[in-house]
Amino acid sequence: MNDLSPRSKISLAILAMALAACASVNVGLSGANESPSVNTSASGKGHINVHTDGWVTGWITTTGVKGTAAHLHTGAAGTNGPVAVPLVRNDSERSALMVNGDEGWSVPHNARLTAAQYESFKKGEVYVNVHSAANKAGEIRGQLKPY
Repeated sequence: MNDLSPRSKISLAILAMALAACASVNVGLSGANESPSVNTSASGKGHINVHTDGWVTGWITTTGVKGTAAHLHTGAAGTNGPVAVPLVRNDSERSALMVNGDEGWSVPHNARLTAAQYESFKKGEVYVNVHSAANKAGEIRGQLKPY
C-alpha cells in the first residue's frame, strides 16, 4: 500500500467506506418459507445488497417455477407484507449462473428502500418471493437476514 499514490490511497479508502456501508445477503427461496407454506419442488437462490442509504442491488435465480412476478416485500418471517421493490425478469441477460429451465430476476437500476423499509430490513423483516400462476400469493420465498 505504501507504493500507491495519495490519490489511489484516497480512492481505496472511499471504496472501503462504501463497502462497509452495505449489507450483502445471500438468500435461498423455498415453498416452505411462504406464508402459508407451499408444497412445491421449485427453489431459488440469490444475492441482495442493501446500502445504508436504502439503495438496493442484486439478483435471484429460480428453478422449477414459471414466475409471473418477483418482489422484495416488507414482513417478518411467517407474515406477509406489502411490496417494497418489484424485481425485473432477466430474459435478455441470461446469466452464467442460469442453465436451461432457470429464470433470473434482478433489482431494477436505482431501486431504493424507504427509511422505514430499511429499518425493517435491519430487523430481518424483508423477504423476496416469486409468484406463479398456480400460487398467485407466492410460490417460493426467502427472508433476507442482514447479520
